[in-house]
Amino acid sequence: QVQLVESGGGLVQPGGSLRLSCAASGSIFNIYAMGWYRQAPGKQRELVGIITSDGTTNYAGIVKGRFTISRDNAKNTVYLQMNSLKPEDTAVYYCNTKWGSTSYHPYRYDSWGQGTQVTVSS
Repeated sequence: QVQLVESGGGLVQPGGSLRLSCAASGSIFNIYAMGWYRQAPGKQRELVGIITSDGTTNYAGIVKGRFTISRDNAKNTVYLQMNSLKPEDTAVYYCNTKWGSTSYHPYRYDSWGQGTQVTVSS
C-alpha cells in the first residue's frame, strides 16, 4: 500500500506565497515522476507541474514563472513553491506519483494524495 501525505495548504492573500509538501511512503519503488494537479470547483483536474526522477520539470503555462516544483529523491518527497498567487489559483491541490518503472514501462502505477485546499483571497 502506498500513501501520499500532503501538507502546506491554507489561506493566503493575492500576491502571497505558499509551499506544499508531499511525502510518499509504503510499498513504493522506482518512482518515475512526482507532481501536482489541482481542481477548482466545477472544473476538471489539471496538471500544475511534474518532475521526473532525473530532475526534468514540466509546468502548466498558467503557473510557469510563478510556481517551482522540486524533489528530494532520498525522502520520496515533492515540493511546490507557489509565489505571486492569484485568486484563480484557488483549488484543491493533489499530489501524484507515477512509480514502478521497469525496463519496459516508464511506470506501472499511479497514486494520489487526498488533496489540500489552497485559497487565495483578500
